Amino acid sequence: MSRFFQATFAISIFAVNLGAQSPAPTSPAPSPSGRLPQAQSKSPALPAASPTTEDLVNSLGPADLQAVITLLKGNFTNSDAITDIELNRATVEGLLVRLPRGVMLLSGKENVPSAAPSGFYGEVIAGSIGYVRLGSLNSANLQALDKSLSNFGGKKVNALIVDLRASQATDDLALAAEFAKRLCPRGKTIFTLRKPAGRQDRGFNSDRDPAFRGLVMVLADGDTAGAAEAIAAALRFYDKALVIGQPTAGRAAEYSDLPLPTGKILRLAVAEMISPEGRSLFPEGIKPDLPVEMSLADKRQIFQLSGEKGMDPFVYEAGRLHMNEAALLAGTNPEVEAAEAAQRRGRAPEKPPPHDLVLQRALDVITSLEVYQKR
Repeated sequence: MSRFFQATFAISIFAVNLGAQSPAPTSPAPSPSGRLPQAQSKSPALPAASPTTEDLVNSLGPADLQAVITLLKGNFTNSDAITDIELNRATVEGLLVRLPRGVMLLSGKENVPSAAPSGFYGEVIAGSIGYVRLGSLNSANLQALDKSLSNFGGKKVNALIVDLRASQATDDLALAAEFAKRLCPRGKTIFTLRKPAGRQDRGFNSDRDPAFRGLVMVLADGDTAGAAEAIAAALRFYDKALVIGQPTAGRAAEYSDLPLPTGKILRLAVAEMISPEGRSLFPEGIKPDLPVEMSLADKRQIFQLSGEKGMDPFVYEAGRLHMNEAALLAGTNPEVEAAEAAQRRGRAPEKPPPHDLVLQRALDVITSLEVYQKR
């Protein structure tokens, strides 16, 4: 390992440790126009924000980096902390910190985490809106998607919500691309796997006509990973789909697990996925067009229960008493009275089911667009 890289990442680790002891700098809030407020003529000018530790480390050139290592070795109070093996460990640790989605160190092949497959779910909501939760991108769920899209054709479904919030990363990228082919135009690139210089890129294109032609919404969050992120990008590009929810995982890459001499595993991103417009999806992932916050725990509970109850109970509130104008004029409160009645019966007030705010926002957008188009 070159001394330049040793120096770079050793400094990263020392700087991170020092930075943890320093308060984060603050800066003045921008005005509604996006510009910083101007200082009043009678007030002193605001001090410039101090550079962060990361800024300082990134500003060091090769000469500075080598000088820091030399000075550390010759002057630091604990010489055992600046040995070559410690510098190498600092290099690896620095890579893991700076490239969290691209470099991972695993304790062994038997400890490599593998997510349990997630099943497909589909239904028609509000009479004309198709909802499909793709789940894991495997052959069984692809067949289920084909069946649902075929059924939607006979039910006059005019809008489709594609839920990718349970679609984990998969190694079978060709199979993952088949899901996007059901919704993307024939002959178009779904995504490209870009490899390091000197190696041939691999393109995944649609070779069939889409099974649905209409308004499309995509739901995504931090559980949307790998090729599912590429599918979301393709639907946004070709179908003008809005992505609703939270940022995706930022793991739209092909990974290789490389064994180390002691049996540990070094997992590396060896190729990145490129969207149809040519933008890399790794490691930034996809930012939603309409951000909606929702806890992962609530979402997973809803997905678990939806197989029995459908999605309606988690989108539409039914049978729950609310404060209204009549109650206000009568001086009553139905919500409080319901809670008191439950207490008299010796039962705790019934807890409302979790609410799928992300799906609700997608339904609201579709309904609004339909109303606008009918005007």
